[in-house]
Amino acid sequence: MKKEVKNVNKGIDTTELIMAMDELEKTNGIKKDFLLESIESALVIAYKKNFDCNDENVKVILDKVDGQMHVYQEKDVVEQVEDPKKEIGLEDAQKIDSNYNIGDKVEFELMPKEFGRIAAQTARQIMTQKIREASRDVIFTEFEDKKGEIITGLVQKADGGTVIMDLGKIEGIMPKKQQIPTEKYRVNDKVRACIINVEKGIKGSTKIILSRSSTEFVRKLFEIEIPEIYEGVIELKSISRDPGSRCKVAVHSPNPNIDPVGSCVGQKGIRIQNIINELNGEKIDVIEWNENLSIYISAALLPAKVLAVDLQEKEDKKFAQVIVPDDQLLLAIGKAGQNARLAANLTDCKIDIKSESQFREILENMNNEEETEEIEE
Repeated sequence: MKKEVKNVNKGIDTTELIMAMDELEKTNGIKKDFLLESIESALVIAYKKNFDCNDENVKVILDKVDGQMHVYQEKDVVEQVEDPKKEIGLEDAQKIDSNYNIGDKVEFELMPKEFGRIAAQTARQIMTQKIREASRDVIFTEFEDKKGEIITGLVQKADGGTVIMDLGKIEGIMPKKQQIPTEKYRVNDKVRACIINVEKGIKGSTKIILSRSSTEFVRKLFEIEIPEIYEGVIELKSISRDPGSRCKVAVHSPNPNIDPVGSCVGQKGIRIQNIINELNGEKIDVIEWNENLSIYISAALLPAKVLAVDLQEKEDKKFAQVIVPDDQLLLAIGKAGQNARLAANLTDCKIDIKSESQFREILENMNNEEETEEIEE
């Protein structure tokens, strides 16, 4: 589709604007081509608004080579003109260039003296808005890519409720439920947290949700402190956590020559201690995952000893009847049922724990009931 420019003028000098876009691309990561397109669109709006020509086909071109801005009115070549603002007759078009045909477009350069004075301020405001929106998009994309990662921030606000953290380019929010209950945060504290969500906020702003209470935070700490997990030599199968109190982590290595639990604990416990320190003293039980669910459940209930595990399946939910020595019952259940609850979450199995004496009593009662039934018959 052929184009011709009539009455070509020297455009408005926008060299400084082009230089500013180059700088923005370097410092903010905003693509220059995107800025050019946004600014050209903004200038079209500004031109039409100030010169009351909304029904005309107007185009603005910013030449990034010579730094000049040009404004063009575009008209379609037609046989019969119905709208002079958008169309030009074939005969008139061929007076400009005999090669024009129906369906081609002719561009006429417009350069009202008032454009630089009247439209520039309006265009600048729209351009600023576009740049701000682009910057927000860049920040959103950057943090969306970091979702699930650990980031360090400086506490700006900590009044017992939501904690606000300075992450450099943006603020992060750590709601009360995402905080470790045993921790207290103070202004200017450096705090590490996991990015668990990135949301679009009001007017396109980016909202970063942080967490220190999530299992994902523990998972990332293990990846950082234990190279074998990061490299995939050891698999982190499952995590069950009571934030600030206790955490159970199941690990496994497909390589029989690797001790996954020992590797995670480290020599003299230094690796696991680094994680415990980051979690403000939260106790961590590292156990070995096993595809045999009975063995896995027995390990998950550590430090309690398990005598037997009877597995059943009820309504698509795995159920385990666990028998422990009498002196291990309280240890297996844990304070307020914590040990049993964490083990159940870790293994994704409902667990009922009975002591050896309790189980014997149940068996005796069942035997007595059977004998009674036989006598009655």
